[in-house]
Amino acid sequence: MTGKFRVLMVCTGNICRSPTADAILRHLIKENRLTSSLEVDSAGIENYHSGDEPDDRSIEHARKRGYDLTPLRARKCKLSDFSDFDLILAMDRSHYRSLMYKKPKKCRAEVKMFLEFSSKYSGDVSDPYYGGSKGFEKVLDQCEDGCAGIIEYFKKL
Repeated sequence: MTGKFRVLMVCTGNICRSPTADAILRHLIKENRLTSSLEVDSAGIENYHSGDEPDDRSIEHARKRGYDLTPLRARKCKLSDFSDFDLILAMDRSHYRSLMYKKPKKCRAEVKMFLEFSSKYSGDVSDPYYGGSKGFEKVLDQCEDGCAGIIEYFKKL
């Protein structure tokens, strides 16, 4: 493989689930010394929060586990992402449907569900936005497991 393999995490507004997965994968990329060959970013289906930091609750819960979400800023997924990334991962089925609707017939990116890479979870990454602390902890659990699976997948490429 030549160049960096690029992964894009996608949720609704890019302030809870996708930046959490983004920060965890960044952490694992550094930990596994893959910075020269693997890159991650995140985006939202909607433009609700473009330019904003992730949700304060996401930042706080992630910080307790050693992940830093503060450098990340929300942005909307754009058409060029389908040619700029190798793998685009939807956090839930509605994101997957939206991505598949927007996906050009010929593009570089493969679109999959994020939890396809998880060994413990399947289906949708839970939306913590309207819930309490347990929801943000569950998202972290799901994202840690899914990101570990992405690292293993990448190592086999």
